[in-house]
Amino acid sequence: MTQRCGHVAVIGAPNAGKSTLVNALVGQKVAIVSPKAQTTRVRLMGIALEGDAQIILVDTPGIFDPNRRLDRAMVSAAWEGASDADLILMVVDGKKGAGAKVEKILEGLKHRPERKWLILNKVDISAKEKLLALTQKLTELCAFEEIFYISATTADGLPDLKVAIAAAMPEGAWHFPEDQVSDATERLVAAEITREQLYLQLHDELPYASTVETEKYVERPDGSVEIYQQILVERDSQRAIVLGKGGSRIKLIGATARKELAELMGVQVHLYLHVKVKAGWDEDRSVYRDMGLDWVE
Repeated sequence: MTQRCGHVAVIGAPNAGKSTLVNALVGQKVAIVSPKAQTTRVRLMGIALEGDAQIILVDTPGIFDPNRRLDRAMVSAAWEGASDADLILMVVDGKKGAGAKVEKILEGLKHRPERKWLILNKVDISAKEKLLALTQKLTELCAFEEIFYISATTADGLPDLKVAIAAAMPEGAWHFPEDQVSDATERLVAAEITREQLYLQLHDELPYASTVETEKYVERPDGSVEIYQQILVERDSQRAIVLGKGGSRIKLIGATARKELAELMGVQVHLYLHVKVKAGWDEDRSVYRDMGLDWVE
């Protein structure tokens, strides 16, 4: 059997559903998902199989107008993830339509040499007439080779999209073992799962001025793992929010993250969290290195 293997960059504005799409194509969770925009910070690779094809999906941070250094690093990571991809999937929220953010991405995309497909997501909650008008507008702004209408949440249109992506991959040996679903290290996955719980449980109480670092990851002789993490915030008031009354919030964040990590890794997980106030953590080069982001001036 001739094998196929290629890189697919998944790009779009924040909250377009890129991570949900990557998870759905892989068939299990590899990227964190939250209603909060700009949840994805790092370039994360998910690995999907379809027939004779191995599809290496690069889930990129949402592209937006960067203000802080962290924002610039995230946007840089998104565009870098698209470089030299065998295929770029431009994911657009079919319900929200084409705003200034989407149009700006298309401006940066239209002259790129890579093959480009338009993926209109969330069609299950979008009006059909609106989708047709939106498609016309987007294709006028950028020439797309193919257009797909999907719902990453309900899986509408996903089987056809996955088969088409597989057929578009170049011939070549697979880059990863058949049972590998991501290139992320256990340390990074653990940090991302805890960060997801921060977003899901604190909503707008905690701004983007937080991150999670895995300080220590230890495999015990009994097969279980010990994970020590610190949650970095910028102010004492934010630390109080994360801790909650009598430490109730941090306990719930830890318990939920621990349960998900145990399910994901298939082993017992002992998770230890502490919250540290570190003003200007997003100006610390070591934090960027741990997140896998480049330091952008």
